[in-house]
Amino acid sequence: MNNRVFIQKHKPLTFDFFQNKDDFIVEENPIKFSGRGNFIVAKIRKENYGTWDLIEKLSKQLKIYENEIGYAGLKDKNATTTQYISIPKKYSKELKRFKAKNIEILDTVLHTSKLNIGDLEGNKFSINLHKVEEKDLIIIEKLLKEISLVGVPNYFGYQRFGNDALENIEKAKALIYGDLVIRDNKMAKMLISIYQSSFFNSWLANRVLLSENSFKLFDGDIFKEYSNNKLFTAKTITQAIQKDFEQKKVVPTGLLPGRKVFRSVNKARELEEKYDDLYIQEKGFRRDALVYPKEILVNYNRKDKKLNLSFSLPKSSYATVLIENLANKNF
Repeated sequence: MNNRVFIQKHKPLTFDFFQNKDDFIVEENPIKFSGRGNFIVAKIRKENYGTWDLIEKLSKQLKIYENEIGYAGLKDKNATTTQYISIPKKYSKELKRFKAKNIEILDTVLHTSKLNIGDLEGNKFSINLHKVEEKDLIIIEKLLKEISLVGVPNYFGYQRFGNDALENIEKAKALIYGDLVIRDNKMAKMLISIYQSSFFNSWLANRVLLSENSFKLFDGDIFKEYSNNKLFTAKTITQAIQKDFEQKKVVPTGLLPGRKVFRSVNKARELEEKYDDLYIQEKGFRRDALVYPKEILVNYNRKDKKLNLSFSLPKSSYATVLIENLANKNF
């Protein structure tokens, strides 16, 4: 699995970055809820609880099945996170009685359907960087301005691959090629998604290496239109497509190999083909090659050499990748 590399080629910066409840704060930016329906959506703030930990806790206390609990996104354990979960309305009394240390229900609203993965607009982050030298503050601010223009390569973060990344990828490969049997469907799907993600990251690193001051487009790239989230293939990169890309109307996408997924053509396919595996039977996807952070704010404490960075990102993108982009090194 290739290291994550970035468009900016600056000298690596040195600072401390920790994922804990005080230095890594995340809040989901939700979809609009209907205010009526047979499901309760709860806004929950928690410390040092991952999404799976929260679901397990709710399931035990409310005495409901875990698969009755809906969620829009997965959140890390080592953080303070605010996320939305849904339960059937018939459990409203049980939810009112729910109490747990480090978990607080902030609000509830009715909705017409159970929450599913992706039912959110994005995430807001507040992250502390420690031991930031004052001389690096100007560099960081300049980099953030550049990143807001040219984007962050939308790598899957290290969290995606687990502590034993290479071992997990090898297990997934053995599973796909029939050399390994895993009866736990949830585990099997997770391993295959790790395998798909590794192809995407390697493809993206290669495309960034082929770029200079901004992400380079190639004939045959598949783009997503922001206005309608639809994909289209640009057999030739025209001036109009280049302009739409620069104006952030469209974004190039990369392949998570699998079935029923569009593949690029022409030169783009030549570059993509070695990061593909036609044996994968799970559904494939296209993923945005770049994301653009918004609402960026920087607050620097000279005495403590602590920099607080707040920003928002689209769903399914990683704040840790933005931090790596600033440092120009992998954590």
